[in-house]
Amino acid sequence: MDIVSRWPGSTHDATIFRNSRICSRFESNEFEDAVIVADSGYPCNRFVMTPLSRVTTQAESLFNESIIRTRNCVERQYGVWKNRFPVLSLGIRMDVKQVEAIIVATAVLHNICNLCNDNEPPILSREIIASIDAAMNVPISEITSNNMSHRRNIIENHFRNL
Repeated sequence: MDIVSRWPGSTHDATIFRNSRICSRFESNEFEDAVIVADSGYPCNRFVMTPLSRVTTQAESLFNESIIRTRNCVERQYGVWKNRFPVLSLGIRMDVKQVEAIIVATAVLHNICNLCNDNEPPILSREIIASIDAAMNVPISEITSNNMSHRRNIIENHFRNL
């Protein structure tokens, strides 16, 4: 629902997010207690939750499982979007400004399809399924200790009691 298409494909997602309007809105606490679930390529802070690199308790295991399951739904939508508009996977050989417009247009059309319950694009190819699976197995890196307290609080106050 919030798309930024002006960055080159080689730019890391965390860099794009850090420079986005949605990040500024989270930083200004516009979304209160809402959080974004991300992979280990993002910094963990009060509104970005990333998986733990080492799990030692059942609560931590449930926390990581929750993040993985949530991210799986998001990653699947990227696969559905690419399957609905194969040009996104095959590459677009046009002027960069036209490419930006095409990416945004396909995102808008994809969202309209979802809002109209047209959730059945053509069957996902094996390549797209493999790319989604690969995205779910991204290595988990260490998180800096000053950002772990908010995540620790969520684990202790929610996941410990499940």
